[in-house]
Amino acid sequence: MRAPALASPDLFPDPHPCHRSPSSPPAPAARDQDLAPLEAALRGAGAAVAAVDWDDADADWSRFDLAVLRSTWDYTERLPEFLAWAARAAAQTALLNPLAVVGWNTDKHYLGDLARAGVPVVPSTFVEPGEDAAAALDRFLAAHADAAEFVVKPCVGAGSSGARRHARAQRAAALAHARRLLDAGRSVLLQPYLDRVDSHGETALLFFDGVFSHAIRKAPLLPRDAAAQRAGFDGERIAPRAPSAAEFAAAERILAALPFGPLLYARVDLLHDADGRPLLLELELTEPSLFFAQAPGSVERYAAAILRRCAAPRAAATA
Repeated sequence: MRAPALASPDLFPDPHPCHRSPSSPPAPAARDQDLAPLEAALRGAGAAVAAVDWDDADADWSRFDLAVLRSTWDYTERLPEFLAWAARAAAQTALLNPLAVVGWNTDKHYLGDLARAGVPVVPSTFVEPGEDAAAALDRFLAAHADAAEFVVKPCVGAGSSGARRHARAQRAAALAHARRLLDAGRSVLLQPYLDRVDSHGETALLFFDGVFSHAIRKAPLLPRDAAAQRAGFDGERIAPRAPSAAEFAAAERILAALPFGPLLYARVDLLHDADGRPLLLELELTEPSLFFAQAPGSVERYAAAILRRCAAPRAAATA
């Protein structure tokens, strides 16, 4: 299903519309609750905006000053194709976040990179296709003997899709799930389930142009019920949250460890360990939900950040 184009040269005579939001079917406008308010904020500021499927073969990205990734959520099943598209788009316009960031961030092996850089991350064990999954799982369980539950998930995945929560007694089911992923050529990530999430939830901190904007609380995404987990994307229960000093410091430390300059957008998802220490669960630099509805003024802040980036190519072109 093709997403509607919301602006065109017929409506906006500027030959270089500022902003295009790559999205993906099905019905991105219905699923991406951030898209409509963002388009409205940008158009209200005088920018020409279009939302189009990222794999639209007819899209001419050279006509746009910026291409800002939004709801490209089907990349998890088409990663090589998506990255090839991103490279083509980046050769024609300013892709945000940049190609190098997208290539790194679309595979959760980045958690290993950050852990080696000293970032406090949820303990993560990677299992690759061709490895002995049973032996790897047993080593993981031995290394995390105090974990009553653990999570098996694909290294390339969005939301809770493909992730399963298991008790230690469910080793056979966990191993079967890991093997299904590995047999499909997908790397697997094993993590202890940090049960403080059941009471505290997950804290997500949003940064625009390197500046903190807002934070939200997400309720636990992985139910114990296996049938519910098979549903794929579990419904997120979201509420505004004021991050603690420890959470804010952890998020800033994580962003400071990145080998990239200030990014247009970043979402830092944190969980707490048994001692209350915030740990990085995921770093969303590709197509995160931004939760504008939970933070008045946030969409205007993000639109302003986009427009600042939009002005930069034009200034360079006229210099």
